[in-house]
Amino acid sequence: MPLSTGVNHVATVTPDLDRLIDFYGTVFDAPVVLEITARPDHPRMAIIDLGGGGALNIFEVPPDSIVGDRTAIGARGPVDHFGISVAGRAEVDTARERLVAYGCDVGDIQVLGDDTWSLFFRDPDGMELEVCAPVAPGEE
Repeated sequence: MPLSTGVNHVATVTPDLDRLIDFYGTVFDAPVVLEITARPDHPRMAIIDLGGGGALNIFEVPPDSIVGDRTAIGARGPVDHFGISVAGRAEVDTARERLVAYGCDVGDIQVLGDDTWSLFFRDPDGMELEVCAPVAPGEE
């Protein structure tokens, strides 16, 4: 059994924090639980509750300080993408509808292996992300 109990948070950067706060609130009903104003030793930041004990810590930084190409695998930096868990296929469908309505680049829902629903999409910054859910017995 692992010592760890899961992922506490993923930290990422954006040139437009307000846009990502709106995006995660609109698509995933994810509230901001803490917002820190910029100060000389720390950028503006928001912590967004993704549910299940996981959070997204987003730092607002100048566009020219973001390293890598968020649209190309292998060029995105040390974290290629992260997956956002939802309860099941119905919630994957809801997320897809909301992502499309938000104007995101959205892929098709597929099954990875034989036990995970997967939906890849790009957020408003162009970062590739994934929505994941367990496949229920007899579902597919």
